[in-house]
Amino acid sequence: MTTELTQARLFDALTYDPATGEFVSKSRGRKGLPAGCINGLGYQVIRIDKRLYAAHRLAWLYVHGKWPAGVIDHINGQRADNRMENLRDIGKPQNHQNLKGAQTNGTSGYLGVTYNAKRKHFIAQIVVGGRFNYIGSFPTPELAHEAYLNAKRVLHPCGTL
Repeated sequence: MTTELTQARLFDALTYDPATGEFVSKSRGRKGLPAGCINGLGYQVIRIDKRLYAAHRLAWLYVHGKWPAGVIDHINGQRADNRMENLRDIGKPQNHQNLKGAQTNGTSGYLGVTYNAKRKHFIAQIVVGGRFNYIGSFPTPELAHEAYLNAKRVLHPCGTL
């Protein structure tokens, strides 16, 4: 049986500076040293009581005294920037509004744009409320991406460009 990490236990294990986003260990042998490391996805992770935690979620618990209700979004897109002013507790759909680059399996290299090889044009579309919304068809990926960005400014209020 595992017990959930509490704010009191977190205070015993680490100090956190909300202005810098830095965690420092209080444990014997590591006292005063920076806690954790950056994982392969670019997030800082910290081990407490043999369990690995995302530092941005620990920061939320440290400051607010409770685990976040949704996902923690790094407002500036920098995954290792755990300053409290850079963190917000939002739902997954809102977090996806903050995507800045195309998916690695995309066909155009642009976020919100796919290439239709059969018709030889680029299609701009945006997801809102879990549904794809067609924006238009364009001769170049740049024009399709520009249309996507215009729609994103209106339809994705949580996203940043």
